[in-house]
Amino acid sequence: MAIFMVVALVYQIPVYVLYVIMIYSIIQFIDNHYIVPKIVASKVKINALFRYRSGNCRNALWAYAGMFLSIPLLCHCKTDMRQYRTLKPLGFLLGDTMPPY
Repeated sequence: MAIFMVVALVYQIPVYVLYVIMIYSIIQFIDNHYIVPKIVASKVKINALFRYRSGNCRNALWAYAGMFLSIPLLCHCKTDMRQYRTLKPLGFLLGDTMPPY
């Protein structure tokens, strides 16, 4: 996003920087609030809070590569935790389904 703002500032009038920020924000909002929950949450069955925090933490550690790898790594941890009896409650905590009583 920063490169687009610099290009808009250098080659156009400064108001185009605001246009770039607004368009980027709208695209991010639509992606984060509508597309990802419908597609990703319905397929991987991971708790939304853990999915969000995992993306933030891995973004801080590994930048964009961490964001792309956050959901697959979280799915891997969830399936591994459900295999072991002592870690099974944590596996259910990561998932968005309730265990049977």
